[in-house]
Amino acid sequence: MKGATVKATMDRLGITASFGRPRVPNDTPFSEALFRSCKCRPDWPPRSFAGIGAARDWVQGFVARHNREHRTSAIRFVTPGQRHRGGARALLEKLRQVCELARTARPERWSGGTRLWTPIGSVWLNPERPDEMPRGQGASDALAREAVGGGPLAGTGECAA
Repeated sequence: MKGATVKATMDRLGITASFGRPRVPNDTPFSEALFRSCKCRPDWPPRSFAGIGAARDWVQGFVARHNREHRTSAIRFVTPGQRHRGGARALLEKLRQVCELARTARPERWSGGTRLWTPIGSVWLNPERPDEMPRGQGASDALAREAVGGGPLAGTGECAA
């Protein structure tokens, strides 16, 4: 039996090598931002974790704090947990009212309107692009191609989380 490299075997089988990952060409900035968020925490260990158990405990605490306490600017300064549970709409309405009262009470402190407190639509890490969407998939084919995307400027639809 003679060994062969993976590339030689792929060539022999007629498989074209691809170094790209489908639909994930732009995930690196998100993972790097999350890693930086972890490292910027004051409780991040200066050298390394004592062991795998300590690392797992730290990450579980980080995720719990992030989902319950961290107000994210990309989703109008509500926590991911509030958005997921559906409490963001009521909170944003309350924030809008408070800002309007403050603006009415002290108009000299405001040069324009208040912050936009309307809920945002769907948020996607890697949205499907219309040119990559599969066609002929039954009920999903009936959806408008534009309705699949999302992001901070997508509108005021319900949360997708």
